Amino acid sequence: MGNKNLRKARKEKKDEFYTQITDIEKELKHYKDQLKGKIIFCNCDDPEYSNFWKYFELNFHHLGLKKLVATHYDEEKPTYKLEYDGQQIIKTNLKQNGDFRSPEAVEILKQSDIVITNPPFSLFREYIAQLIEYDKKFLVIGNQNAFTYKEIFPLIKNNKIWTGYYSGNFRFRVPDSYDRKNIEIDEDGNKYAKMGNITWFTNLDVKKRHERLILYKKYTPEEYPKYDNYDAINVNRVTEIPSGYDGAMGVPITFLDKYNPEQFEILDANDYRKNDDVPIKPHGLIKDKEASINGNRTYVRILIRRKR
Repeated sequence: MGNKNLRKARKEKKDEFYTQITDIEKELKHYKDQLKGKIIFCNCDDPEYSNFWKYFELNFHHLGLKKLVATHYDEEKPTYKLEYDGQQIIKTNLKQNGDFRSPEAVEILKQSDIVITNPPFSLFREYIAQLIEYDKKFLVIGNQNAFTYKEIFPLIKNNKIWTGYYSGNFRFRVPDSYDRKNIEIDEDGNKYAKMGNITWFTNLDVKKRHERLILYKKYTPEEYPKYDNYDAINVNRVTEIPSGYDGAMGVPITFLDKYNPEQFEILDANDYRKNDDVPIKPHGLIKDKEASINGNRTYVRILIRRKR
């Protein structure tokens, strides 16, 4: 139900998924050295309710932050921003509604060092594009489906974006008006929804990106057949990437959680089409009806090659 709920949220623009502070703590503990002396901007948060704001305010001195800034969003009227310098919180009215795309929010973005938040899933492409445009460091939550977006996958391929430390099922607090199935309600009447395939996206350094994946399987043509339309072998599990194969390999998108750019390179599947009748895919993945082996379709695959 997680992915179905997220698709429906995108369609209806209901993106108010409030991140649990435990999930924030679990991820943020890995970046302390990279946050020291930085201006943190939470540009998709209601600072009076956001657990991102709460986490950074409580840990401001422990993390050695320079400043914390958050903007409140209201669809229909001007709103405000909060700033904290470790001594006092200053509330300033905005002339606009706090949308991350508004000129006021963009000016705050320009003056910030790192953006950390849970952006609207329905606007994820546009949100990431803005961060890239202004060359900002970031750590944000998104759905793993974004791996396959034509706007996002090239950034992953070119090592502009990668995954953080944790992914999987996240439990988000949702508004009282949220009326989907499988909602949990706590003793205080707060609603929660469990969402699957959630991950952190970042361009901050992540230690696991420097850990080599141990390869133990040997390549055989029988166990690793080639695709009908691409000059590459299929690998069903990341743990089964063969050690002795130097050609192109199609692997599950879960590979991105293990991706070490010093050990592997991500390829554009369009460069490995067997003939010009295979359509060029803007996302650069092995996907859709062309992703077949002996006439049988497979799941989405990222094309990789082992570095020597």
